[in-house]
Amino acid sequence: MSENPAPIRTELLENGSLLCVTLARPKANVIDTEMVEAVRAAVNDAARAPELRAVLFAGEGKHFSFGASVEEHRPERVGRMLPAFHRLFHDLAATQRVLLAAVNGLCLGGGMELAIFCQRVFAAPDAQFGSPEIKLGVFAPMASLVLPHRCRQGAVDDLLLSGRNLKAEEALALGVADEIAPDPVAAALEWHRKHLLPLSAAALRHASRAARLGLLRDLDEVLPRLERLYLGELMATRDAAEGIGAFLEKRAPAWRHE
Repeated sequence: MSENPAPIRTELLENGSLLCVTLARPKANVIDTEMVEAVRAAVNDAARAPELRAVLFAGEGKHFSFGASVEEHRPERVGRMLPAFHRLFHDLAATQRVLLAAVNGLCLGGGMELAIFCQRVFAAPDAQFGSPEIKLGVFAPMASLVLPHRCRQGAVDDLLLSGRNLKAEEALALGVADEIAPDPVAAALEWHRKHLLPLSAAALRHASRAARLGLLRDLDEVLPRLERLYLGELMATRDAAEGIGAFLEKRAPAWRHE
């Protein structure tokens, strides 16, 4: 067996109308730069097919994803990692396909950002969503952009400022998830068959873009400002480096509040 298996698995389903992308580095399914580039390549390649209607994201094993690589958030690496991660979302938007997520177990940090960027999130009863970046002395740019398009502002502030996890029922109530199902992959496939497969793929591409014009505008205009805030200001603080370092060294952070 290879020591470095492919970071994702892909499968075209439903006569080529659905691309299933499985994050394949269990148990954590950490989203590192290698995985990001693999997802980008797979999605961009599949999007050349006019009959493709949707992309479904899932995680191998018990969990969707523990999030983006904390190792790659070190000050000397984050300037390359963060823009690369954000290019993934630009690529997903550019496909104009319907994006679906099937979430089991923990869906945290960058994993939650990927899931909530999708138009429909199917969650298992054991799913938990969270944006724990604040506990590491940083914040979540994509979650800061996407959550206001899903939740009321009070819920956005609660999630991003506390870093707490949401269980599936609360995620559904707040709009972080759209449906709870015992088997979220099966539920996503059934939803695709019932609601997308009978439709024109060309019409869906235009409808998907039209429905998300506000989010796409923020992706173009607000995300660069969030990147500058993160890379140019936050990463100049002592506590950002301390929080990341403490997590990797498995110790409590010693905040200086500066």
